[in-house]
Amino acid sequence: MAGASKNSRTTVATQKFICPDCGGEIIMKTMIENGRLRNQAECQKCKRVERRPKDFK
Repeated sequence: MAGASKNSRTTVATQKFICPDCGGEIIMKTMIENGRLRNQAECQKCKRVERRPKDFK
């Protein structure tokens, strides 16, 4: 019998990031600036914006 291919996802992995300052949840947003895609991490509670979630520390 054929199993799942190596490229198929069998589980959905979501990781939640927590802001160390206020305890709010950090979500990723994709912005378009000057015709380029740019990812930003934003805290829901304090509205702090960083480039990626690990920059909050």
